Amino acid sequence: MDLFEYQGKELFQRHGIPLIEREVVTSASEAREAAGRLGPVAVKVQVQVGGRGKGGGIVLAKTPEEAENAARKMFEEGFKDMPVTRVLLERLVDIRHELYTAITLDRSEKRYVAMTSSEGGIDIEEVAEKTPEAIRKAAIDPLLGMKQFHVTRLVGGFPQESREGAAKLLGQLYEVLLANDATLVEVNPLAVLADGRVVPLDAKVTVDDNALFRHPEIAEYQKEFHVDPTEARAKEKGLQYVKLDGEVGIIGNGAGLVMSTLDVVAQAGGSAANFLDVGGGASADLMATSLEVILSDPAVRSVLVNIFGGITRCDLVARGILEALQRIDATVPIVVRLDGTNAEEGRKILADAKHERIVPAATMLEAAKQAVDLGKAAPSERSV
Repeated sequence: MDLFEYQGKELFQRHGIPLIEREVVTSASEAREAAGRLGPVAVKVQVQVGGRGKGGGIVLAKTPEEAENAARKMFEEGFKDMPVTRVLLERLVDIRHELYTAITLDRSEKRYVAMTSSEGGIDIEEVAEKTPEAIRKAAIDPLLGMKQFHVTRLVGGFPQESREGAAKLLGQLYEVLLANDATLVEVNPLAVLADGRVVPLDAKVTVDDNALFRHPEIAEYQKEFHVDPTEARAKEKGLQYVKLDGEVGIIGNGAGLVMSTLDVVAQAGGSAANFLDVGGGASADLMATSLEVILSDPAVRSVLVNIFGGITRCDLVARGILEALQRIDATVPIVVRLDGTNAEEGRKILADAKHERIVPAATMLEAAKQAVDLGKAAPSERSV
């Protein structure tokens, strides 16, 4: 779960990390009032994507009027096609140096990895490509924790006057990571101010969703997130669903099969509208619910149902598809590929139904091509 910047800074504050004076607002008028209290400010859009600085998501405002106008534009226009409901205003400060620091979980090594760079304020990927020598790393055993030798190495590339403050802050960031079951804590930029203080100007925190039951106060943050209506409906039904940007709705049983289906759709020249895994024992009712969820997405112009029957019985899948089509008025073609347990029976059930929206396919590649071609031939806008 990726937190907004202001939420990450709330966690920082709980762990004693010094921060710039700031306020969160929900309207342009509030931004004007906050800027009147703070003085010249940075107006920062609150979204769960990067590239805010390059994309116009951070605006420096010298007056309350400028802050109000910048916030109004963010609220009205959004950012990178994402709605904006919160804007962070932070008092402008005199920055001497911009640094970078992050601690993340390296699952392959089963360790935490801390990284620092004297070149903050730009993408770490760009630094790694152009000046890899500017990045320092330290692998941290989770049983032993962060030690002084780790910290000494990590801050060794920073300006001399910032090392003491940066060393203390690194220890605090590690506490944030552990105490909140985070998988990433990143600060870019970490600012060295003219008065010598070392303070985070940003906060990127990712918390392990599986650990939220231990952190009800962090789970509450989700109420501020924008949730796609289709994703919300799928979650309510207990389905493994991820919204994507394409036009072919995907239903499969098993994550591996669904990911392969996404690949063959791309190979056929299309793009998937979603990832939906009905699991290993898809019942008729679950299949019906899955189709209802997929067809509730107006971007979907065709559906590909790709089932390999192991535990799952293809005859039950077929009945579930027909049941779904009795519940809803489907307006897009539904390409169905069944293989495995009771596949012949399932195909016969669909063939006997002679439903105008169902298109049978013998192989996975054939099904993908039909779904892509039919989707391209369908109207660009539809209603369900």
